[in-house]
Amino acid sequence: MHDIIERLQELSETVPVPLELPSFEQLVEVEEQILIPLPRDLKEYLLYASDVIYGAIEPVTAADPHSHTYLPEVTCYAWSIGMPREMIAICQQGDSFYCIDQEGQIHHWQNGDFDEEYWESLWHWIQDVWLKGRA
Repeated sequence: MHDIIERLQELSETVPVPLELPSFEQLVEVEEQILIPLPRDLKEYLLYASDVIYGAIEPVTAADPHSHTYLPEVTCYAWSIGMPREMIAICQQGDSFYCIDQEGQIHHWQNGDFDEEYWESLWHWIQDVWLKGRA
């Protein structure tokens, strides 16, 4: 996990308005908004690496409620189009979503169904999808 966070930070692009990392209190607010606890890996990612901008994939964030990647907004939209309520969106691509379950596994949901492929953890997804530019 720490190696992946370091790699993300090395690859992060410099932008005019950088993203901010959330505080622990902001994560509590996110959980209160979606009424579901965030899995440990997602909390760690949000606290330590959600300010990374790299490539075309834009994972969710938790520091700015006005951002198009704000976790509660992305997740609520996914729920509104049929993603199961126990899942939390980690990345939106059109009307398809990568999402995390309470065990920490990452799934791809689109057109009302899950793909067969899944990732054992958020860190595996970051390595296999985000860092390799697979969308």
